[in-house]
Amino acid sequence: MSDNFSKFNNGYALLIGVGESKYAPLSLPVTVKDTQAIYAALIDPELCAYPDDKDHIRVLNNQEATQAAILNGLNWLKEKAEYDTNATIFIYYSGHGWVDKNTQKYYLLQHDIKPTKLAASALSAEIFTDALRQIEAERLFVVIDSCHAAGMATSKEADLELEEEFDDFIRLAPSKGFIDALKQGKGRVVFTSSKGEQKSYIKDNSCSIYTYHFLEALQGAGNKSGDTEVRVSNIMNHLGKAVFESARQLYNAEQEPHFDLDAGDFIIAKLRGGKGLPSKGWDEVKPEATQKINKIADVINQHGKFITNINEARDLHIGDVYH
Repeated sequence: MSDNFSKFNNGYALLIGVGESKYAPLSLPVTVKDTQAIYAALIDPELCAYPDDKDHIRVLNNQEATQAAILNGLNWLKEKAEYDTNATIFIYYSGHGWVDKNTQKYYLLQHDIKPTKLAASALSAEIFTDALRQIEAERLFVVIDSCHAAGMATSKEADLELEEEFDDFIRLAPSKGFIDALKQGKGRVVFTSSKGEQKSYIKDNSCSIYTYHFLEALQGAGNKSGDTEVRVSNIMNHLGKAVFESARQLYNAEQEPHFDLDAGDFIIAKLRGGKGLPSKGWDEVKPEATQKINKIADVINQHGKFITNINEARDLHIGDVYH
């Protein structure tokens, strides 16, 4: 590795892609592609430069995304924050998010839900936020992509059947109350991929619109020439414009990401391995960045079902493929 690159040693990430649900009609395969793509970008030494080991990143996809494993992952982050006072914690959840019409309680639908006992078996907002409050990090960044478009996982007919089967629930982006609970504590920033009853749309077979532009932002799409690090505000600035424009262009639909940045701004990753943006800024590197995203997608499409943990990903040499 060139001397121009350095590791983001204080970065710790938990990436959750529910994907394959134990109750098959609720499966969302694209969520796993999202987390795999972000994971590949995080560990690339020439991009985000997170150390590629289980001490810094955990990925929970498909059958691994159980309620117990998610809570265990959050507890692991709690321990990391206690050990490393300079820790930056990044949590990315991609899966269903539903509200109970009767109680107004919000639930994240992890892998091991029971359809006949949905409220009792799903990961409630209260349990999730309580686990987050235990993480005493000065910098904690939570991204929730939980309101997926009709037909994303299956056919539209199957999607309508789901709505009829679970007619006590409605798919919604996290409410203001949930977001306010999530951000309790110092240094907490919460992003959601859409607002209210808006849906989160897929870009193509490779990932969602939100994740695609998130990957652009991790490569400097919201940065200025000379920047060497990606801040939360850089990601926000790019997503706010790009996601809205792509949803309009591809679906003629509204998708407006929500950002809660009350806690302030902080660094989330190295920018191009710390090398930063060149003199002409994002426009100069955009073709290369687009190529990297496409090559990440190619690797995932070829091998993705195997990429569920660090060792398996390293064995596939993801990083080497698109250098």
